[in-house]
Amino acid sequence: MVVTQPRPFITTTVTNQWTSGICDCLQDLPQCCLAFWCLPCFTCKTAHEAGECLCLPLLDAFGLIPPMTTALRVSVRQRYGIEGTICNDCVYACFCGPCTWCQIAREIKTRTNPITFVSMAA
Repeated sequence: MVVTQPRPFITTTVTNQWTSGICDCLQDLPQCCLAFWCLPCFTCKTAHEAGECLCLPLLDAFGLIPPMTTALRVSVRQRYGIEGTICNDCVYACFCGPCTWCQIAREIKTRTNPITFVSMAA
């Protein structure tokens, strides 16, 4: 009797684009709910996951342009080789703050676990 085991193949998520859109909260609803109900807690958690001081996002409250949201978005873009401009990052930070933080958190989560095993059923 010959038994053939299904062989997994590996897919990666390495790309020069964001892996999710700015409004793709349905991909990770618990994170988006936390961002909606307690944005300061969510931003501090995300900054910590990005390797930054967890209190830095609290400085965003002192400016017209949220400096830490913009800076962290630029940092994540540069770290993962995502195309974009500082101007776009600034616009997203100013007008879509909570969604920007959710996108940053999803990107960090996706990029820190880039390999997905998919089994092939025979």
